Amino acid sequence: MTGVILANFQLGEGQRPTVLLHGFLGTGRNLRSLAAAWSAADPSRRFLLPDLTGHGTSPPLPPGATLSSMAADVVETARAAGLEGPLDFVGHSLGGRVSLAASLAAPGDVASVTLLDITPGPIPPGLSESGKVLEKLRAAPARAADRKAMREELTGRGLSGPLSDWLLMNLEPAPEGGVRWRFDREALGEFHARMNGEQLWNALARPGMPVRCIRGGRAAYVSDDDVARMEALDCPVDTLPNAGHFVHVDEPDALLRWLLRG
Repeated sequence: MTGVILANFQLGEGQRPTVLLHGFLGTGRNLRSLAAAWSAADPSRRFLLPDLTGHGTSPPLPPGATLSSMAADVVETARAAGLEGPLDFVGHSLGGRVSLAASLAAPGDVASVTLLDITPGPIPPGLSESGKVLEKLRAAPARAADRKAMREELTGRGLSGPLSDWLLMNLEPAPEGGVRWRFDREALGEFHARMNGEQLWNALARPGMPVRCIRGGRAAYVSDDDVARMEALDCPVDTLPNAGHFVHVDEPDALLRWLLRG
């Protein structure tokens, strides 16, 4: 299992290597607050927060990229960063699916998997919130005069102000002036369709690979049927009733208490 080195940063000075993986269209910075709070509460951990392939300032997605190839990049990056031994993977949304893919492709590199509001099963197109955002993002222009102009493009297509501001973190100066998107929207769109269709239930059927999940009570990504199937495969599932899909944003304190029990 070989990959490329991703943009990343670390928090904590402990000996227990823990990889935090963000969701689709995000970056490692999205989980910085979680890592800082967790490190303060549990100094035994050392956290690695990469920008997944095709996201942030990491290398672009290659043609035909899969969850397994993305997982290989994460493992390669962790080893290059000096993390030794089996890794605890904690992933939100896409990051959770990459974590499961890593446990299947390189089980010796994975100590455990923690899923933040995501299921191992395929995600129906109508359910994917990121798919709806991506559709509007792909309809926006490739560049704009400035961030304000691009923000108006996004909000004009129905995206909320806070969501637009989050997406604008992916802008960079354009050589011809103004700003442009740092990521390849078309490549991300093609990958998104493949990623959502991948079947990862086999990761829960492996003996000796602890997997647990926490879902947002106001989100729809992990259904009651998913919970029943996951728990039948010895993957306990807990719910944060007041959280949506971004459990680490909506209920950070409750999420941290849950993580510390693991």
